Amino acid sequence: QVQLVESGGGLVRPGGSLRLSCTASGSIFSVNHMGWYRQAPGKERELVATIANGGSTDYADSVKGRFTISRDNTKNTVYLQMNSLEPEGTAVYYCHRKQRRLFDTEWSAYWGQGTQVTVSS
Repeated sequence: QVQLVESGGGLVRPGGSLRLSCTASGSIFSVNHMGWYRQAPGKERELVATIANGGSTDYADSVKGRFTISRDNTKNTVYLQMNSLEPEGTAVYYCHRKQRRLFDTEWSAYWGQGTQVTVSS
């Protein structure tokens, strides 16, 4: 099993910045992707950004140029730097990790408990 612990959410004014962190612990495998999803009230959970263990990244179009995902493999931690936040960014942000053993084909996936981000004046 893998545990994901998130931190860094809160209340921020439009145009402001926040940095989310998520640390994985437990049965960690080296082949993995980590990322962030968000779910706004009344909406489905959506991808925000992902990063592979090699460093390749993917972003939702709505956050490109404003959000940056990064990771520290020595700490099993992923970060999401969010700049120029908009009210539409108000949501619960969830950390996600999928991983597999080096010579396996089957992936296992895990979610964090979520952290609230509220963008409001």
